[in-house]
Amino acid sequence: MTSEQATLAGGCFWCTEAIYNNVAGVSKVESGYTGGDVADPDYRSVCSGTTGHAEAVRLTYNPAEIGYGDLLDIFFATHDPTQLNRQGNDVGTQYRSAIFYEGDEQKKIAEASKKAAQANFDKPIVTEITKAETFYPAENYHQEFYFQNKTKNGYCKYIIEPKLKKLKLDH
Repeated sequence: MTSEQATLAGGCFWCTEAIYNNVAGVSKVESGYTGGDVADPDYRSVCSGTTGHAEAVRLTYNPAEIGYGDLLDIFFATHDPTQLNRQGNDVGTQYRSAIFYEGDEQKKIAEASKKAAQANFDKPIVTEITKAETFYPAENYHQEFYFQNKTKNGYCKYIIEPKLKKLKLDH
């Protein structure tokens, strides 16, 4: 099986990870940090807003099962890409909307996807489209966060679950 990677930031990585863990053709979703200028960041430093990193997910997917453009359609449908440096109550540059492309083809698809998605929003989309850099995996307790905490964590119930329901309705 040939696999490819996509790196996306759409607010809190717990939400984005939970969404893509439910997508056919995606074999791995890893929460982490990217887009900044500090090596080996941790959650506390990223939350301080001083590292330049965004909370992001790195997807491993099979392009024969799901295309990069389809992954981006899900991305734009499951967060608000018109909010600058925030998603809802999560505020800061670490929660920005960004697509970190790997190669010219992904960049081209990302730009076209962003342009097409604009038709679904009244405000301008502020999603950054940036070349992928080093991806730093988040601490273990962030991996599979929704799956491990969905019955005991309010964020999972009130923030992540509605996004998962929206995904099921839209796709």
